[in-house]
Amino acid sequence: MSIFTLQSCAGGFLDEDLEKFNKTFDDWCVQFDSFEDAALIANTLSSNVEIVEITPLSYPKYFFHNLQGNIYATRELEGKIICIIEPFMGSSYRIAVCDLETKQVTLTQTRYKSVLSVEGTFANFTV
Repeated sequence: MSIFTLQSCAGGFLDEDLEKFNKTFDDWCVQFDSFEDAALIANTLSSNVEIVEITPLSYPKYFFHNLQGNIYATRELEGKIICIIEPFMGSSYRIAVCDLETKQVTLTQTRYKSVLSVEGTFANFTV
């Protein structure tokens, strides 16, 4: 479950008009099902772009629309994506469990005051 897109050296994702770059990857960005398709378009552009692969592990917000807030770390465990998330600015950190099959997002009940305090739980988290 991955898609490919074009990214500028500065980090923006190419929009569907093939003219501007968006800061975040969303449905308005150009997307390809294969690396080869992306390479065909990348070779026709005059700007310097790179082909990048978008996966649930690298960009979980795109695949899980219910996942809100800032994501600080992700890992895959037993078919699920586990994230350290700050739901909104200034809130306590939580662990989010994102199910790849059902697209469900579940936040754990425990709240952590800092990223450092949640790291141990994140490293040893089991589903």
